[in-house]
Amino acid sequence: MRTEYINRLPEDWLPTARVFSALGEATRQQILLLFEPGEELSIKDISAMFSMGRSTIVHHLSVLQEAGIVAVRRQGRQALYSICYEPLLESLEKLRLYIESDLDILTEKNATR
Repeated sequence: MRTEYINRLPEDWLPTARVFSALGEATRQQILLLFEPGEELSIKDISAMFSMGRSTIVHHLSVLQEAGIVAVRRQGRQALYSICYEPLLESLEKLRLYIESDLDILTEKNATR
């Protein structure tokens, strides 16, 4: 058992934790899936697709923004959101390396048996 992580995540895992935590809610996943590659969407555009209040959409967008998954650009009074792919890719890569490391250890253990 890896007990060293019981009390605190390693510092380099915190961005990954924020990304996966933000993606842990189905509505936020649905919001991300609305975007075409390179597209910017306003809160109005996104709100029109859901049967929930604008403030709920703003909350979900804030969580995604805090995790670095979306960026916001102001155009006058309008906020335009776009996807930031890099934090998503970095988090997936971090998880992939973790899994590969464990699989390598398992393979070594099985080879020595």
